[in-house]
Amino acid sequence: MKREYIQVRCSIYEKKLLQRRAARAGISLSEYIRATAFDKNIVERLTPEQLQTYQMLVRYKNNFSRIGNMFRKRDPRLAREVQDLAREIREHLKNFKK
Repeated sequence: MKREYIQVRCSIYEKKLLQRRAARAGISLSEYIRATAFDKNIVERLTPEQLQTYQMLVRYKNNFSRIGNMFRKRDPRLAREVQDLAREIREHLKNFKK
């Protein structure tokens, strides 16, 4: 149970910035400040638009992988290009998760 208070002075801008970051992470301002003070990893939640974009990229990556597998037997050069594109999308997805 948390019963102790700590007062911290900051500018209006800093307060707004901290509140915005806490809101993006989906936690209270107090939780956000405690987590940052103890070097905990804070993950911001994805907006609905970001989530929709992520899901679309996953579908594209899967489709390009399937196309690459289909063309591998008929045209190896085209298959390589499609697989390279799928690999590039996969890298973007990995960066998106961070």
